[in-house]
Amino acid sequence: MSDCIPLPRPGQGADKARMDEILRVDHAGEYAAVLIYRAQRAVFEARKGREAITRDLAEMQAQEAVHLARFERLLNARKVRPTAMTPAWRLAASALGAGTALIGEKAAHACTEAVESVIEQHYADQIAEIGDRDPALAAELNQFREEELAHHDHAIEHGSREAPAYRLLSGVIRAGCRAAIKISEKV
Repeated sequence: MSDCIPLPRPGQGADKARMDEILRVDHAGEYAAVLIYRAQRAVFEARKGREAITRDLAEMQAQEAVHLARFERLLNARKVRPTAMTPAWRLAASALGAGTALIGEKAAHACTEAVESVIEQHYADQIAEIGDRDPALAAELNQFREEELAHHDHAIEHGSREAPAYRLLSGVIRAGCRAAIKISEKV
């Protein structure tokens, strides 16, 4: 098991509290992903000759929207509140998407690679944690993880690592994602 998996919390309601955190953070992540891709698409749609990346971003955004809709249904069904950070994540995700797209296609792909590398590991940790307790949700998370990995691999294939200041850009985005995960679980 990964070191990232939190220890079980003792006491009545601990399982529900942890499942609430999982659903809250996953909803926040998928919400941000939809907004990142939407902002990137808006930048590229305004430029001639960017039809291929625009199509790719539309496909990835559509997959993320399916994930988001599923987490919205789960939040409602299980009576879990979304993160209070939603307005901040809306601004941050939109700025990240637009900013990386304005730098160029390779920077947009670097953004995707960085985000998806953190998210796929996050999902892997959750799958390991809840696999026995909620196998149906673990199976859904596994499917979502596979789609996130496909986005990650697509980004690499399209030059993410050739982006200007790739290491810095990737490092900052990954750190931001990790911080957003920790914050969204609790707030």
